[in-house]
Amino acid sequence: MIVQQHLILLLCSLCPGVFKVAGTKSKAKGGMGQFPITQNVTVVEGGTANMTCRVDYNDNTSLQWSNPAQQTLFFGDKKALRDHRIELLRATSQELTIRIGDVSLSDEGLYTCSLFTMPVRTTKAFLTVLGVPRRPEITGFTKPAMEGEEITLTCSTTGSKPAANIRWFRNDKEVQGTQEVNATGKSFTVKSSLKFLVDKRDDGVAYTCGVEHVSLSSPYTTTEVLEIHYAPHVEITHSLIIPQEGQYFKLECISKGNPRPEPVLWFKDGGDLPDIERMIVEGRELTITTLNKTDNGTYRCEASNHVGTSSAEYTLFVYDPNALGQHGPDHALIGGVVAVVVFITLCLIIVVGRYLARHKGTYLTHEAKGAEDAPDADTAIINAEGNHVHAEEKKEYFI
Repeated sequence: MIVQQHLILLLCSLCPGVFKVAGTKSKAKGGMGQFPITQNVTVVEGGTANMTCRVDYNDNTSLQWSNPAQQTLFFGDKKALRDHRIELLRATSQELTIRIGDVSLSDEGLYTCSLFTMPVRTTKAFLTVLGVPRRPEITGFTKPAMEGEEITLTCSTTGSKPAANIRWFRNDKEVQGTQEVNATGKSFTVKSSLKFLVDKRDDGVAYTCGVEHVSLSSPYTTTEVLEIHYAPHVEITHSLIIPQEGQYFKLECISKGNPRPEPVLWFKDGGDLPDIERMIVEGRELTITTLNKTDNGTYRCEASNHVGTSSAEYTLFVYDPNALGQHGPDHALIGGVVAVVVFITLCLIIVVGRYLARHKGTYLTHEAKGAEDAPDADTAIINAEGNHVHAEEKKEYFI
């Protein structure tokens, strides 16, 4: 078939007059003015690509598909290249459609559709092959890490085309990594790294690497859960606010560390517990069955692991229930109330005193005023009695 094509081209060069007449005749039928119609195709690596070439009208001239290396794939319905991945879907005078299966990156390029008129009309279609990235891997972390150690997490993926994008997440919160892209043949290798100091807050934290690519419907992800070893942190809780003689009392040593510190140790006043019959240690708890004054002192809980040792202290003071008056009034509360009352009383005295100081004066009535002007006692009484007649006119004055 290839030989046939070369013969046609040779005849065109040797007998231009003959083919000019034939070309004119085809043009009269409308075949000379058109070009084949194609479309660019994008396919994922390993998928199937359908390449279609068509014309609006044809006068029994042939259509041909060629690959980027200009090797003929199909000439009409005749297969020219021995490649089991390539097959014919449709061949008519107006359409030639072929299928390329199991597409690889090497299949990418310009494919040519030729319409064998005089001259030959060609149109190109670009086949884009998307390289699917490999599932990511996280490297660089060796379990467990020690608190304060600097670690580097590296997420890598290969085979993507175009280059994939990598995103990092600390639990559900995105964090920024440093990304590096390298070409490997027609595909790309992408790496992203995180470098940071770890502490106890990173213990059990999940770092997730996600690979995004146009060929993927959802990102590829992989997760690394950190294990951080750190020294214990210790606290002591107690069962009673005011411990009293004869009561049951419990102290609990709460220790957090990785590895978990086991067992915890109890001490009193820098030494061992003095009364093991009443002072019972069960796991992390110290129980004193019956409190008495001899239990007063400082109790220390100590927890250790291979990273370090930590301790906490509690000072116990045992009260005499008779001195406290279990059912008596709360003297502190009473004292507070009395103080408030005294304060309010003093404030009122100050306010009233200042008010009286501003309005002090002489209080005079008309009766007193008439008696004051009389020459003797009898006249004063008469003047006072006369003033009762005009009682409705009495007024009081503040001067």
